[in-house]
Amino acid sequence: MPTLTLESTVYTLQQLLDVPEAQVALAGRSNVGKSSLINALAVRKKLAKVSATPGKTRSINFYRVQPHNFFLVDLPGYGYARASHSERRSWATLLEKYLSTCKNLRALALLLDSRLPPQKLDLDLAGFARSCGLPLLPILTKADKCNQRERAARQAEWGEIVGVKPVITSSSKRMGMDALWQRLIEASGCAPVILEEEPAQPVTASLAEALARTTAGTEEKA
Repeated sequence: MPTLTLESTVYTLQQLLDVPEAQVALAGRSNVGKSSLINALAVRKKLAKVSATPGKTRSINFYRVQPHNFFLVDLPGYGYARASHSERRSWATLLEKYLSTCKNLRALALLLDSRLPPQKLDLDLAGFARSCGLPLLPILTKADKCNQRERAARQAEWGEIVGVKPVITSSSKRMGMDALWQRLIEASGCAPVILEEEPAQPVTASLAEALARTTAGTEEKA
């Protein structure tokens, strides 16, 4: 099984662009369970800190994957309603520039809550990534909180939207970790793979504008 090591923490776009190795970015709403998923992939409890306050973490963490020598880039969660408009705008602008200009970014792994129907911010981010020509890897989290029929329905729903079949996962049950590792390695370019994709749905004109519009009514409970 691959290993994960936290190698660096950065805060600016230039620091993001200076990393020469291949990268797969991990993005999702502030309460989607991203830190728990990283810990499950690493089979460690405290590699990624799980914040008690959604949206609190603003740093960007680089986890080196060995022996494949690429990075999982843990991006701060978006959609936290209590963040100020200026904070949301600043973060959304950085994310937009990173996704559209980083030459070493191989794919965007988009984390999605299995319990929820497609949310506008997730759709906006997926659409923006596709408009940049960035391969998308959808990951359904918290699958243990849904029954098998609900999981299958959500997987089919997102598969139709983005043209790629999502990986179903549960961090607490370690469900889907082997399959997820395989897809992440493939996405990094360390293993040859051809993903069949369908045309994406219409995309938003500006990701930064879409993410910055978050209001208190958009935050779902974890």
